[in-house]
Amino acid sequence: MSNSKYEIIIYWSSDDDAFIAEVPELAGYMADGQTSIEALNNVQTVIQEWLETAKKLNREIPKPKGKLIYA
Repeated sequence: MSNSKYEIIIYWSSDDDAFIAEVPELAGYMADGQTSIEALNNVQTVIQEWLETAKKLNREIPKPKGKLIYA
């Protein structure tokens, strides 16, 4: 699993009949899974691929801000 420090939000989606894991700091990036753990593992893969691609294309990589929203 990636050692990403980006915030990940996991929730159940009735529409998708799956858990969704979103990465707010990487706009539009998310993954799903039949369990919350599977969604987390899948989104970690997506984050790692995003970072690798950004590095190859010399794109700016946002610094992780940690918790973005407080309850």
